[in-house]
Amino acid sequence: MSAYDENESKFMRKAKENPFVPVGMAGFFAIVGYRLLKMKSRGDTKMSVHLIHMRVAAQGFVVGAMTVGVLYSMYRDYIVKPREQERNAQHK
Repeated sequence: MSAYDENESKFMRKAKENPFVPVGMAGFFAIVGYRLLKMKSRGDTKMSVHLIHMRVAAQGFVVGAMTVGVLYSMYRDYIVKPREQERNAQHK
């Protein structure tokens, strides 16, 4: 197996464990791409201000995706798994 296959499988494994990582990455790249395209029509706005706004928007999306991912993980670990364990204990 090549190094490329190992990296791809590792990424896919991580994506299955925490599905909001690819969502955060996709959102980050989408926001950066959109803001780079919008740079042509920025008007009087200075380049540094435009880049700061782009960075803040992209980071905000990533932080939001991470927060939702952590909440989902906590829900899965502390609500869903105990219910499954309780059901399994009752069926034994």
